[in-house]
Amino acid sequence: MASFRKNQTLNKFQTLIGEIYALTDDRTYSLWDLLTQQQRFTMRALKGIRKGNKKKLIKNLMISLSWLMAIANRFHITIEDEVWRRFPMCCSYCGKKPCECKQTKLSRRKKIRIKKFIKPRSLSGMQRIFNEIYPSKSRTLADAGVHWAEEMGEVSEAIHNYLGQHFEKQFDGIKHELADCTSCIFGVANSADINIAIELEKMFYKNCHVCHEAPCICTFTTVSQLRT
Repeated sequence: MASFRKNQTLNKFQTLIGEIYALTDDRTYSLWDLLTQQQRFTMRALKGIRKGNKKKLIKNLMISLSWLMAIANRFHITIEDEVWRRFPMCCSYCGKKPCECKQTKLSRRKKIRIKKFIKPRSLSGMQRIFNEIYPSKSRTLADAGVHWAEEMGEVSEAIHNYLGQHFEKQFDGIKHELADCTSCIFGVANSADINIAIELEKMFYKNCHVCHEAPCICTFTTVSQLRT
């Protein structure tokens, strides 16, 4: 049985998504379908923010993260590694913890040294680090949601550019944008006081969270009609 536990890593969750959904996704969904579904549930999560419906926010936030992992799996990109390269215990732009971008207004990104020995050993640990880098008290939940939507668009743009020309630099851009989008999911969760690992444990306690099979046997129609 495929399941997730709250003390496990982001890498473990990505692997789990592959175990449950890779076969179904490869047979049923194009890359653009995966992007559409990720965007669809992101928008539903943002609707939860707008309406003040935390339950709706939580469920759709988790599903959106799942589709993001499916996109990363399609490209054979390990999200946890890319997130750590991008945010090694500090802001990816100013290199500070907490972030000082608003105060310093840098014109270019700083070079950051990656300290492997302090990498968090769990998804919860990684979420806590993002709250230290970008404190939830420094912005509203709505602002965190807007930033997430922005980064979701940049993921789509990076993928579009790479598939058009297939330059290695463009593939690196996909890695960066997937990491940025993941960081924004952590940001939304921190602003809403949501423990992602705990919620994933509740949702993925037995294979697919809808059909409870692994591999998933949900049809395209079942997914398209899913209301959360």
